[in-house]
Amino acid sequence: MDRAVELGEFLRSRRARLRPQDTGTDPGMRRRRVPGLRREELARMAGVSVDYYTRLEQGRSRNASPAVLEAIARALRLDDTERDHLFNLVAPVHGHSGHGPPRIAAETWQLIESLDAGGMPAFVMARNGDILAANRLFRALVFDVYAVPSRERNLVRFTFFDPRARELSCDWDECAGYLTAMLKFQAGRHPDDSRLNELIRDLMDQSADFRRLWAKYDVHEQIMGVKCYNHPDVGRLSVAFHTMSLPGEPDQKLFIYTATPGTSSSDALRLLAKHVEEGGLSSPDGRL
Repeated sequence: MDRAVELGEFLRSRRARLRPQDTGTDPGMRRRRVPGLRREELARMAGVSVDYYTRLEQGRSRNASPAVLEAIARALRLDDTERDHLFNLVAPVHGHSGHGPPRIAAETWQLIESLDAGGMPAFVMARNGDILAANRLFRALVFDVYAVPSRERNLVRFTFFDPRARELSCDWDECAGYLTAMLKFQAGRHPDDSRLNELIRDLMDQSADFRRLWAKYDVHEQIMGVKCYNHPDVGRLSVAFHTMSLPGEPDQKLFIYTATPGTSSSDALRLLAKHVEEGGLSSPDGRL
């Protein structure tokens, strides 16, 4: 990934989404050839020269001070995640190469086992989408990560490469878009992560949908939200998800799924848990 080019594409994509009437830059509503603000308008709002801003957008420069980046972020009305991505494209704060799979602490295994017993699907995901640990309920709800080769134990690979993902998800394009935006953000933060870069190359080579979503230049950190599934055994259900970083492992995220009590989704999760117990879903090393 040419980071200067990525910076320029990101700036252009964020500028294009700004409506002139919302920023007070075009009160007369003159006809425009392209959507969004003009470069000179954005540069004026950020307090920088048009030539300087143009070089950034054209991928001819990555030299920008924190003060200038802050001004551009304000002018573009970036949210916190987009602002972090902008700064990372200029000067990434993490350089871990990502060699080898991370280790999961015994306490983490115990935690997701307890969530399994409580009827909550849960899993631990690395920054590149690798699923590092998953309880039986998650495996029954989404896919059995321990029934596939280790390289395929990745939520992004499953979403784009496994036909079951499109059948399972009620809103596949939205889900795929979030995952793509997550990878975009992590690629900016960890440009030297070999496992992350390999995944992105594979997706770019093999998935037209990924290339389309990647070109939108959205960035996102999955913190909380709602997912909807069309499960073959228990039907349609919606679950809220929450994420948290594990102590001492900021690049390992614990995802927990819950359903609102008294709803059909809650009933579906209970039925799925019953299927898991009756079916005797096997677990690695007897841990889960």
